[in-house]
Amino acid sequence: MQPRTDAQIKARVAALLNTEEQLREWRRNNQLAFAYPDKGPLARRHYPKHLEFFETGAKFNERGLFGGNRTGKTFAGGYEMALHLTGLYPEWWVGRRFSGPVKCWAAGESAKEVRDTMQVKLFGAALNHGTGLIPKSKLVKTTPKSGVPEAIDTAYIQHASGGESMITMKSFDQGREAFQSAERHVVWLDEECPMDIYTESSMRIITVNGIIYLTFTPLKGMTELVMEFMGLNVHD
Repeated sequence: MQPRTDAQIKARVAALLNTEEQLREWRRNNQLAFAYPDKGPLARRHYPKHLEFFETGAKFNERGLFGGNRTGKTFAGGYEMALHLTGLYPEWWVGRRFSGPVKCWAAGESAKEVRDTMQVKLFGAALNHGTGLIPKSKLVKTTPKSGVPEAIDTAYIQHASGGESMITMKSFDQGREAFQSAERHVVWLDEECPMDIYTESSMRIITVNGIIYLTFTPLKGMTELVMEFMGLNVHD
């Protein structure tokens, strides 16, 4: 075998570096494919509560994932939302499935907090959309939220079955009226919301047999919403 020249070696190295950079870029833009893997330190078996939360979605229209800070609640909520929006359900998924495009809401305490948490989980950094749980190749377009720099109002996502899903980012400080008069397949509420907003949101899923779920740390104690999920009669 003839020894390679310096030029050939440099060309080979450049090709390898380019390939590795392409792989890194592909991974940055396809976070969904790497979440909850079969093996490794982040294998899904290490997150039994998350898996239980996902599984109960096949049986119940209303769910809550409650726990302490830094336990991955928002990530789990964003992961499920990304699956419904894209239709890219993994083989192991035993939770709720939608066969076609969906219309969704994701809501938190304020527009800025939604931008800094839920939006980042779903779409990635403000100047680099597509690096979150929704693959860049599936992100059709976004519209900006008025009055909140770098915040998304509505996004349209290509669904695996054809057509486009849509998600609107909302906030509790908009009041109950902002959660009226719409049908939604999926509603995700991150952090504890006022009871009237939860009640209004839960009405949006009825006609389409949708789902609503919350992810939050119950820092406010035994509120009406917490007692509702615990099966306690708040009027006793």
